Amino acid sequence: MNWLDQHTLALIFAGLTAFSILLYAMLDGYDLGVGITLPMNNEAWRDTSIASIGPFWDANETWLVLAVGLLLVAFPAAHSAILKALYLPASFLLIGLILRGVAFDFRAKVKPEHKLRWDWVFKIGSIIASFSQGFMLGLYVVGLEYTYLNVVFALFSGFCVTAAYALIGNAWLILKTTDEIQLHAIKRCRQSGMLAFFGILAVSLINPIVNVNVLNVWTSPPFAYFFAIIPITCFAMFAIGYKVLKDLPLEDDQGAGLPFLMSCVIFFTSFVGLALSFYPYVVPNQLTIYQAASSAESLNIIFIGAVFVVPVIAAYTVFAYFTFRGKADELKYY
Repeated sequence: MNWLDQHTLALIFAGLTAFSILLYAMLDGYDLGVGITLPMNNEAWRDTSIASIGPFWDANETWLVLAVGLLLVAFPAAHSAILKALYLPASFLLIGLILRGVAFDFRAKVKPEHKLRWDWVFKIGSIIASFSQGFMLGLYVVGLEYTYLNVVFALFSGFCVTAAYALIGNAWLILKTTDEIQLHAIKRCRQSGMLAFFGILAVSLINPIVNVNVLNVWTSPPFAYFFAIIPITCFAMFAIGYKVLKDLPLEDDQGAGLPFLMSCVIFFTSFVGLALSFYPYVVPNQLTIYQAASSAESLNIIFIGAVFVVPVIAAYTVFAYFTFRGKADELKYY
């Protein structure tokens, strides 16, 4: 028995997949960013930085697993086409995530004189994972085709995503730390914010040039007027955030959470902008979400499981962040 038709279910699962990718980008994005900017010249700062993500980083990756799983079962044709094109960068992504996981555990168990080595592995793994994600995003934007110019654009996208992760990672450290390491994070946040700003601006200008459909979406009234709110909000967060960072730190640590909140808004608007640019395509200019969707019978069965699984993951995430709230120094015990 089918409770919902295929068209409706395809839209629901596309929304769930997009929601999972967005949460992964923001949540695992900040802990990747912490790894990218790990201060290698100060062991105490490294310990505090890693303590700030300790209770969360592994669970954050659950959203990536969920997104890939939803894509596989709900849109198998799209999963096949995307993985076929991105097999090599996806392999590097997994290598980076594995290095991070191994280093995170080993640094806590090895002799003190060997800890620096594993901190370097954690940092390198974070950079590899971040850059790989950016490369995959760039290649996706240009239609999953390997040409010289497309690869150059994908490499540039890898740099932009790495800078964006560094931005939100340092914003997280501003929220979770105090004293000298917080001042260091504020400085790094300003620097990575400038790089992320110019990166997003460049991608926003290049994307309509390489993809005619994107240009039509963003310039066709009346929706163009509504869509204009998205980039305006994104770049306003950069401007306001830069002013906030110049004023930090404030007395009693007031406003420490603002950079992270603004970074999340930047990630949200950037993601929504890309999603609207390509809708209804799940594989750019090749497959729509409706063409790639599984049968209505299969989607109805999967939908029942998603109704239980997604709220559980969301509830666990909220519980973890509530339980381990507070400054990083308070989390070292865990």
